[in-house]
Amino acid sequence: MKAAYLESPGAPEVVKVGEVPTPKPKDGEILVKVGAAALNPIDVYIRAGTIPLALPKPYITGTDVAGTVAEVGGNVKRFKKGDRVWASNQGLMGRQGSLAEYVCCGEEWFHPTPDGVDDAQAAGAALVGVTAHLGLFRCAGLKAGETVFVNGGTGGVGSMVVQMAKAVGAKAVTTVGSAEKAKLCQSWGVDLVLNYKTDDISAKVKEFTGGKGVNVWYETQREPDFLKTVDLLAFRGRMIVMAGRTAQPLFPVGPFYVKDCSLYGFAMFNSPPDEQRVCFDDLSRWLANKKLHVTIGKTFKLDEAAAAHRFLEENTVGKAGTLVGKVIVVP
Repeated sequence: MKAAYLESPGAPEVVKVGEVPTPKPKDGEILVKVGAAALNPIDVYIRAGTIPLALPKPYITGTDVAGTVAEVGGNVKRFKKGDRVWASNQGLMGRQGSLAEYVCCGEEWFHPTPDGVDDAQAAGAALVGVTAHLGLFRCAGLKAGETVFVNGGTGGVGSMVVQMAKAVGAKAVTTVGSAEKAKLCQSWGVDLVLNYKTDDISAKVKEFTGGKGVNVWYETQREPDFLKTVDLLAFRGRMIVMAGRTAQPLFPVGPFYVKDCSLYGFAMFNSPPDEQRVCFDDLSRWLANKKLHVTIGKTFKLDEAAAAHRFLEENTVGKAGTLVGKVIVVP
């Protein structure tokens, strides 16, 4: 099969596309013909060596995938040949990645693709959707009527956060950097969309909440400003952190604890399959009911895998601002 792989970490040019052996499913595994894969920042960091992991050689890059079951191994109970499936957490913990014609992995990592949702939409929603869900519900226990704030409402995780908040009857507040992005958030029903370039974020959030602050602050920034954000938390507010591996910002302990606030940190790939299945069940329902939409920013062919890595890196590390939505790769 054809796959995008690397022998050692480095610049985007280390990603090569060529023939590798097609895996054979073992007991409990399924072989999936890839319809679409999605790149995420973690794929860039693994490829660059920023996140040092023990990788198989060659290592196939990519985390998210959607496609059709081509073959099943022994003792597979949940899927059969021809089923449409989607998954995240490929390319991690010794598993090979998703930028290939086929992916082979334990059936526990896969989930039925909802009817009416194409492979690109499913792949684009996987990692970012699970990340948003874990933070909002497992960690913060978001409830209807509460208010959620997230920076970057059209980003991968941010777009999932605001739409999930609306799906459960919460209020969503977010920031964007352009009128175009603001319109996209408004089309999803976001209650307050602020321009971080021109608006006084603190003043606007306090005005919107009547001075009470937000119940859940979902922090997507790599270098959070806790001095500002803690001030905007409501009594017994909850804050989520899930980015910035080397960040060591100042933290206002006193203002935080006297409001009975809570801080949660997590990495989605620490969650086992059974825990993630709860997320995928909700994601599938919301995607099928059109309560969750995936914006696809740019689509690359498998042969263009290095260019896809370069484009995503320019927009994550380089902050080029030329991407709105997900980067999709199709065989």
